[in-house]
Amino acid sequence: MTISITEPVTYEVPIPKVARIVLNRPDRRNAQDTELLYALNAAFDRAAHDDDIVVIVLAANGPHFSAGHDMREPDPLAAHERFETVGSGGRFTEPGAAGVMAREEEIYLGFSERWRNIPKPTIAEVHGKVISGGLMLAWPCDLIVAADDAEFIDNVVSMGVNAVEFFNHPYEFGVRKAKELLFTSRAMTATEAERVGMVNKVVPRAELTSATLELAAHIAKQPPFALKLAKQSVNAAQDAAGRPEAIRNAFALHQLAHSHNMQVHGLVVEPAFVERFLHG
Repeated sequence: MTISITEPVTYEVPIPKVARIVLNRPDRRNAQDTELLYALNAAFDRAAHDDDIVVIVLAANGPHFSAGHDMREPDPLAAHERFETVGSGGRFTEPGAAGVMAREEEIYLGFSERWRNIPKPTIAEVHGKVISGGLMLAWPCDLIVAADDAEFIDNVVSMGVNAVEFFNHPYEFGVRKAKELLFTSRAMTATEAERVGMVNKVVPRAELTSATLELAAHIAKQPPFALKLAKQSVNAAQDAAGRPEAIRNAFALHQLAHSHNMQVHGLVVEPAFVERFLHG
């Protein structure tokens, strides 16, 4: 059964007790515009509120899982007018840092944290490139199954910013690898990501969906309430070590970097990066 939530996201129940949400902007390499992110949040909500669903899978159509934020979206601050806000909301069209920060608190940091805390097990089914903002879709999931062609990249430092808004790097693979990924903007392969503990399993590309659904089906046999409590227990242990404060601090520095770039360059990121992005 496939149910269309909105055009950029599809929702299906391929096997009992398992919802599979699929990013569906293959022509844009699943780059995240405002519409896609609100659609994805609606799909997660649907699965979270459905008592027949025990496990949620997040996958993607096309050659890549996600190319990150859609930097070609026209007037992204005004785009929020078409959607019902989820957080405290408002002030998206304010000038200066206010509008940018309100947007990023809502659909980047806010959504990623919200998805991390869904009271059901979630599995990211990733392939191809997972670039910057794409990490903020995979990392909130409890488990990651990766195709052998998957590559993970946070190239935000090359944009003149400290990191993506959902600063989960040290909790994914430790501080030294976090610094290496950020300082170099290089790709981490699926094999390396599995070795350092960010990825649970690497499989051939042709077997990605079947392997993910096999894992989901196995988990779905467990008592749902016990799964919820197990997830909350692990998340609480991570949060007790200071993760929320670290993420908020990194988010504030992210906003400082945007403000600095705007004052110096008239753009929220380094113009050299924009030039490379637009013209290869």
